[in-house]
Amino acid sequence: MRFDFSSVPDLDSYITVPEGKHHCRVAEVREGLSREGSARWSYRLEVVSGEFAGRTAAWDSLTWSERGIFRVKKVLEALGVDVRGVLEIEPADLISRQALVEIVPEEREDPVTGRRTVRMRVPYLGYEPLPPGSIEAPESLAPVDGWKGRREPLRNGEEEDFQF
Repeated sequence: MRFDFSSVPDLDSYITVPEGKHHCRVAEVREGLSREGSARWSYRLEVVSGEFAGRTAAWDSLTWSERGIFRVKKVLEALGVDVRGVLEIEPADLISRQALVEIVPEEREDPVTGRRTVRMRVPYLGYEPLPPGSIEAPESLAPVDGWKGRREPLRNGEEEDFQF
């Protein structure tokens, strides 16, 4: 067999959905640290509806640092979290939250190996809340307001108030 491999690109592609806006949900969250030592939550966005439902759209992350907190607020807000005050939130609270997410390709080259990869990523402000009524959203996490504690949905759907 003779084949000319010069026409085959040396590019690893991890693209599973086309570029554009997709109705996504947070499917998985992993805790870690940024290079500077700040808490970092990396999460997998899965397409909810349409032709690409069930596919991973992209991985994104929230970095809980002074520099990253503006984006954290905007992303949480788009995911339906009430960010108007003090908030107690855990990584698992993001699971199944949904938004309209812009996905764009990004190509990178490993400086050591020279290997090129292309993956989908979310731009800095690439999240929008879904229109009302378009999803059965998880209950909003209310901020701690000084008079009552955070309201959390219980497994049976009822709510429990935590008093200070």
